[in-house]
Amino acid sequence: MKKNNFQKKKKPAPLLNRNNLTKTGFLILFVTVIVSSIVTGNKFTPNAIAAITLLTALLLIILYKDFIRYRPDIKQDYKLMFLIGTLLSANFLIGRSFYYVLEGFTQFIGTVDPSLLIYAIPLATGSMLAALLIDIHTAIVFTVISSLLAGLWLNSPLYSIYVFASGLTAAFGIIRCKKRSAIWRAGLAISMVSLLTALIITLYKGDILSISMLYTAGAAVISGIIVATLVSALLPLFEHLFKLTTDISLLELLDLNQPLMRELLVEAPGTYHHSIIVGNLAEAAAEAVGVNPLLARVSAYYHDIGKIKMPEYFIENQITSISKHDKLAPRMSSLILLSHVKEGVELGRQYNLPKEIIDIIQQHHGSSVQTFFYQKAKESHNAATPLPEEDFRYPGPKPQTRVAALVLMADAVEAASRVLTDTTPARVALLVDRIVNHCFIDGQLDNCELTFKDIREIRSHFVYILTSMYHKRIKYPGFDLNNESTTNKSAKVSSY
Repeated sequence: MKKNNFQKKKKPAPLLNRNNLTKTGFLILFVTVIVSSIVTGNKFTPNAIAAITLLTALLLIILYKDFIRYRPDIKQDYKLMFLIGTLLSANFLIGRSFYYVLEGFTQFIGTVDPSLLIYAIPLATGSMLAALLIDIHTAIVFTVISSLLAGLWLNSPLYSIYVFASGLTAAFGIIRCKKRSAIWRAGLAISMVSLLTALIITLYKGDILSISMLYTAGAAVISGIIVATLVSALLPLFEHLFKLTTDISLLELLDLNQPLMRELLVEAPGTYHHSIIVGNLAEAAAEAVGVNPLLARVSAYYHDIGKIKMPEYFIENQITSISKHDKLAPRMSSLILLSHVKEGVELGRQYNLPKEIIDIIQQHHGSSVQTFFYQKAKESHNAATPLPEEDFRYPGPKPQTRVAALVLMADAVEAASRVLTDTTPARVALLVDRIVNHCFIDGQLDNCELTFKDIREIRSHFVYILTSMYHKRIKYPGFDLNNESTTNKSAKVSSY
């Protein structure tokens, strides 16, 4: 009797597939580099070296398992895995290099114990870079692993505590970094915490109020300066090699004197002004829902850069009442509007914009319908045959992140608010509700992980910003702005 297909046993997945081989190769590579940094120059027995190798491999596997729980996408993100391993390995290579330098310095001086200067080794560098390049969770776990390995390296549990304290200070000192000077402020914080920790360790050893305490304190203070210097030098290198976007690089793009923003201002001033307001809306909503407000603002600034190519075909840039679309068929008008997304992506790549921003440029209309030209085409279309709605939809994809969804909604809300004649808070709130509900019902928010609570917060912040933008002013005494024959009477300008 033949077995049913459902009774056939499934073949087990191969243990050494390409994915597992890559991960195993990464593990062997980084364990080799780290262990070499630890054991070189130290008199470890073969048994000790084997134990250190196994412990290092175990710690890296624990680090990887934590990432699977926290960021499941790391399973296929080889670049992120390689970055984390590189940071950890480079951290100990730098530490070993400084150890040699300090050892040579103490031999040159001849009166300083080398063990007193180990507090100047800048192992907090990796923690700060991890916080800047990845996130704070990564930096915390990174610090724990680094402190344990540092204790193995110098055979000192007290030094593990020192590295842990300075590393956490480095990670938390750089959260939401808004300027490069923040790196130096974090370096100062590292110096202070390192000094305090080193003095406590000195007290524990019974060397307080001795000359060794001065060397220890000086080394601890210097460590923060060295960390800030190294991070300032290495951060641009890692950003370039791994194509990463930090808040610091976003701040540089936020400068309105950037060539692309200057070109947008000159070629499409209406679009430029629209983008600035969309940036305000997106940033306020981003803060409310807990995503990066800086990324939201920068993405909003650049989301419509594709309109530079044919600015006169977009209504915000039209000076006269005659539209260029009056002489075009609705399908042709639709194609011109659709093209600004593709043109924006090409310009973004040409000007080396970060991938996150290029993705948002591509997704900021999702797969929504160009309602105006679709309705206009229906009016002139033969009613006997249906007009495909898909012909007037943007190609997408739909927003894949919450920031992209915020830019999509802020863009639609700002554009729709321009047709309001009654700008009272109630009318603005009604408009925002309609636009956001339409985005939700049309399925544009299906892939971006926004919750109903998030959408409620987004609505309220959109309404607040738009209502503030359309605030009323009192009439200037002596001026009748509706009368063309206004005389040059003296008047006091209101300060409202």
